[in-house]
Formats: sequence, structure tokens, C-alpha cells
Amino acid sequence: MAETSTDHSSSSAGIDLSQFYQVFFEEAGENLENMEQLLLELDIEAADDEELNAIFRCAHSIKGGAATFGFGDVAELTHQMETLLDKLRRHELTPTAPMVDVLLQSGDALKAMLARHQGAGGGEIDTTELLFNIRAMVAGEAPVAPVASVKAAPAPAPVAAPAVAPAASGGAAPTTGQRTVELRVSGDAAQAENLVELFKEITDLGTIEPLPADAKLDGVRRFKVSTATAESELLDLFTFHVAREAVSFVAFGDAAPVAAKPAADPGYGFFNEVDAPAVPAPAAAEAPTEKGYGFFDNAPGAPEQAPVAAHPVADAAPKPVAAKPAAPAAKSDKPAAALEASTIRVSVEKVDQLINLVGELVITQAMLAQNSRGLDPVVYQQLVTGLTDLDRNTRDLQEAVMSIRMIPMSTVFSRFPRMLRDLANKLGKKVELVTQGEATELDKGLVEKITDPLTHLVRNSCDHGVEMPADRLAKGKPEVGTITLAASHQGGSIVIEVRDDGRGLSREKLLKKAREKGIDAPDSLTDAEVWNLIFAPGFSTADEVTDVSGRGVGMDVVKKNITSLGGTVEIDSAEGYGMRVAVRLPLTLAIMDGMSVGVGEEVYILPLSSVVESFQVSNDMVKTIGGSGRVVEVREEYMPVIELEKVFQVPRFDWEHNSGIMVVVEAESGRVALLVDELLGQQQVVVKNLESNYRKVNDVSGATIMGDGRVALILDVGSLVRRSRH
Repeated sequence: MAETSTDHSSSSAGIDLSQFYQVFFEEAGENLENMEQLLLELDIEAADDEELNAIFRCAHSIKGGAATFGFGDVAELTHQMETLLDKLRRHELTPTAPMVDVLLQSGDALKAMLARHQGAGGGEIDTTELLFNIRAMVAGEAPVAPVASVKAAPAPAPVAAPAVAPAASGGAAPTTGQRTVELRVSGDAAQAENLVELFKEITDLGTIEPLPADAKLDGVRRFKVSTATAESELLDLFTFHVAREAVSFVAFGDAAPVAAKPAADPGYGFFNEVDAPAVPAPAAAEAPTEKGYGFFDNAPGAPEQAPVAAHPVADAAPKPVAAKPAAPAAKSDKPAAALEASTIRVSVEKVDQLINLVGELVITQAMLAQNSRGLDPVVYQQLVTGLTDLDRNTRDLQEAVMSIRMIPMSTVFSRFPRMLRDLANKLGKKVELVTQGEATELDKGLVEKITDPLTHLVRNSCDHGVEMPADRLAKGKPEVGTITLAASHQGGSIVIEVRDDGRGLSREKLLKKAREKGIDAPDSLTDAEVWNLIFAPGFSTADEVTDVSGRGVGMDVVKKNITSLGGTVEIDSAEGYGMRVAVRLPLTLAIMDGMSVGVGEEVYILPLSSVVESFQVSNDMVKTIGGSGRVVEVREEYMPVIELEKVFQVPRFDWEHNSGIMVVVEAESGRVALLVDELLGQQQVVVKNLESNYRKVNDVSGATIMGDGRVALILDVGSLVRRSRH
């Protein structure tokens, strides 16, 4: 299919449709996600007209683009989905759970088809059963699997595939037959040439030839078109290249524009207002004052447009039929149109480049600020004022640019309702998903990497945590279990929690499993230490291996992935009441707040979110244990002491100096006291990846450039805490 489109676009003189592929794939992906979300939220008992119309529009948008680019398999499936959805929104059918299931499965099939057209590989998607079931539902019959010999493999279809796809219920193809119409294009001559070239490139559309130059009306160029494709399909195609209001069709030899007949294009209306009764002639006569751009003209059920035909051809586009003022879909579509106009697609590479440049600007500004500290503010008043403004503007610019990469957690949370629904049905459980803090924003790079760990945690809660309905009722719980996904800001971090009200973790069972695997697990372990046993490689609490879990390759990978992002994982549980897993992550990977500390001549950066406190230390506060380890007592609590001087082998030139400051840092549910020479201050630093630019360094998570041009290492607090434990 994709190869056909590529061949069409190979001519240097023609229009290269492939340049629009990426936009189509992105918009189709967004529509599929939106449709899935709407289907999952649909109340089958009392389906809302606005929701059904929104689902219909998603399918229609995908079908229009697929037909334009010649993706016949996508167009055929979405066409049948449209037929079913159209009957639902017109209340000719009543929504049922099997209908929702079939539409969700169709969405999965469309994702696979689009991935294949994008070059992701894979063979033809067999949609025989889906199409058969959809047609059966449209006809009011129960869905039944087709005969085994029936194959779905739709042949590469021409652009007009939806127009010739088999009808859902009647068996006749919704085609208009070969006919001759007149195409009129107003405006720039280049636009008309574009459409001519398009017809020549895509031969399946039919033929086109210009009418005599003296036949032009008020600058409108006229063409004779022979085609079997519906006018609505041609309009969908043309609007990729010219403005919709610049194109109109009239019967050949007629003076009035014609709209696509409802019979030729069933169920393709944009809005549910098209079901309105015919508008009286006086109201239709006022149509020229409206700027509708022809959106309603081709919709099924639209009244005949005789009053419109009387307008001069120079108006180009047919005027819309007046709609019911109280229709809900109109209210939902206007904000959508406004949103479309207020957004712009930008590649991630451009955003990353912008963030890198702002990072360099932050470093330069810090250098200027440091070098200007010795200047006399009276003599250099203007310079000092300018540097102060630069400092403020740099910070504002930095925050604005960083916010571009920040996306809401709803992007991550939106994929779980469908996954949980399918998993619960597979396990025979009843589970409700509750989400909180969807508006909380996280860096895009982190969002992409946190999705898989969160998916595993949610699956674990459903499989291991939530009990079967009968067991829950026997324990006095509601038969429907609850899994909660919550996101919130805490300090300089974001905390994502996965909670369930299931059986919780069993201390005895964990200890027994750990000992069976040879893990040192004495009874003296605290609850928190016992819960952390599930992060051991190969550890699983499942009694048997299934295709869902039980192989012991999950939680250790979850912790490894989150730790690699500079985050931590904490577990809390109460047997019989549920379990909570909290993932704590930095807000962004690019710029962070840090505390600068000095050790000898070196400067190190501690993530400010990990710093608990700092204090002066005297020799009598530090105790030596086991001949090598040292601890310090802080408010009746002993914590390990780590001397950064020894860890990083910092050279000393002031031999008589004694480090007298300790900084308490916390990570992975543990605290350590770092022995340093001095506290240099707090500042924002630009994080540079040390591993990709140099190599992996133990106990270091990255590097930054200071205001004086020196490189300072950013310490990995989690690694230092683990060092103290060993």
C-alpha cells in the first residue's frame, strides 16, 4: 500500500504526498488514543450523544486521511466502524458491551496497520472477523465469527477505497458510479494546477481536463472531471493542497454548485446537527452571512440546498445549512477548532537543541556574574544593572523553555485504563482504576522511560494484589478492587504512587521465599527491609508462572530503570489491606537545583532534593565501629560517615586542615553524613551526561560547568548510600 503511494509521488513534476505522511500518522495516533479513551469512559446504560459524536469524528478523521493517501485497509475498517457509530449516534442501535469491545479491538488493529505503513514491519493484519462482527452488529445481529476460509487480506486499494468498500448491511457498495462533473477552483492559478497534477498522479481518481479559458467566471477556473469517487472524498483529498472554500462541484453544464448526495456518502457528516429538520427557505436565504466553509454541505440528512444554488459562483464554497442552536456537538467542536489553531508541532530534536542552548546561556550568565563581583557598583552602575537584568531574564527564559518539554502525567495515565480492563477480564477480577494529579507535569524524557516500570507495577497490583471477587466479599471488602495512580510534586521531585486495596505483602511469605533463594533474611529485618526483598533479581511471590507474571524478572528491572533516572522506589504495605509503591523522580534531567560543597581544591554538587541538613561536627561526635567504619550521632540516631576526600582521592596541600562540616543526604530510604570542608552555596546547574562524553564514574551521576569555567561533578547520592551499606 505504502509502495503504491510512493510510486505516485516519484515524479518530480507531481505532488509528493509522502511529505504529508508524518502529519497523518501523528494525527491518526492522537485520534486513536482519544477514541479509546472515550470508549472506555462511555456509559453503556446512558450513552451521551456528545460522546458518541466525538467517537464518530475520530473514526471519520482517520478514514479521510487514509483514503487520501491510499491506505485502503485502514480506510475500509474505519469506514465500517463509521457505519456502526453512525447508527449508534442516531439511536438506531443501542450501545452494548460487545460493541465497545469490537470497537476497541478495531482500534488495536488500526494501530498495527498504521505501524506497518510507517515501516515498522509485520505482515497484513487479518480484519476478517472484525469486519464480519461489525457488519453483524450494524444489521442488529449477534457477532459471530466468520467462516474459517474467509481471508481479510485486503488488496492495496486506491485512494477511493472507502467509496467502494462493501456495505455493512445492505450488501451494495456505496459507490456513485462513473460520472462527469464540473470542478471549479477560485483564487491562485497555482492552486488549480496543483489539483490537475494531483489527478494525473493518482490515476484511480479519474480524468480531468480544463474547460476553455473563455468559460472562466469571475476568475474561477473550471475543469471537466470524470470520476467514480464521491465529491466528499475528493474534497477531503483536495483540502490537503488548497483551501476548502476555494473548491466546489457543479453538475456538468450547470451553473450551481452541487453537494455530495447522502446516498453516495452515508454517515460522513462532521456534526450531529445534520440531523436537524429541513430549514425553512427564509432562514436558508440568510446563509451568505455565515462563514461555514462547506463543512455541513456533504453530510447525510442535510436538506437540499436550492437556495444556495442561486448564489454567484464567485462565492466558491457552498454555504452551510443552519444548524440547531442547542445541539451539543457544536459546543464541543468549537473549542477543538480553537485548540487546533493555537498549537504547533515541533520535533523533539529542536526542543532539545533549544534547551542545550539555554543551558549554555545559564553557564555564560553565571560566569559573567562571578567575574563582575569585584566591580565597583558606583563606577559600573549600568553594567551591574544590565547583569542583574540578564540574570532575571535568563532564569525566566530557562523556566519557559523547560516548560516546553514538560508534559502532563495524563499522557502516561491514559494508557492504563484499557490495559487494566483487558487484564482484569483475563484474570476474572473486577478492578476500578482511579487517577489523581493528572495535571502534574514531568520532563518528556522521563515520561518515556517511566512508562514501562509503571506498567509493570499496575499489572502487579492487578495480578498479585487485588483478590478475586468472591475472596474480597468473604473478607468484607467490596467485590470491585481499586488501583490508584497518583502523581504530585514534593519539593524538587515528582512522586508517582501505585496503590491498591488488595491482599498486601506477607512478611512471612517474603522471608520464606528469600531463604529458599539463598538470600540472607533474618527475622530481625524491619518491615521496610523485608518489603525491599522483592527487588532481588529473580524474586517472585507468585505461586505459579503465567503469561502475566511469576518469572521474577520484573521488580528488579523496575528498580534498576528508576534508579538509572536518578529516582528511588519505596514500598509500604499492610497485609490484608493493600500495598503502596512510591516512585520519586527529579522533575527534569536537564537543569537541577544543587548545593555546592568544597573538598580541598575540588567542588562537588549535591542534588538539593537529597540534602536533609548540615552541621558543624566535633571529634567526639564521630565513633569508630568494627575497626574501619565510622558513624556520627545526630539526635540519638547513628548514621554512616563518608569522607568525600577519601572516596574521590582528593589531593591535599593544606596538611593541617581538618574537615569540620557534615551534610546529611537521603536516598533509597537511607541516610549518610558526608564529610566536607565547606559549603559554597546553592545554585541551579546544567546537568551534562558524563557517561556519553567520557565514561561511567562510580558515585557520580553527571557533571556541570561552574561560573569560573571549572567542571564540577554531580554526586550520585543513591550510590553513596549503597556504598555505606556495604
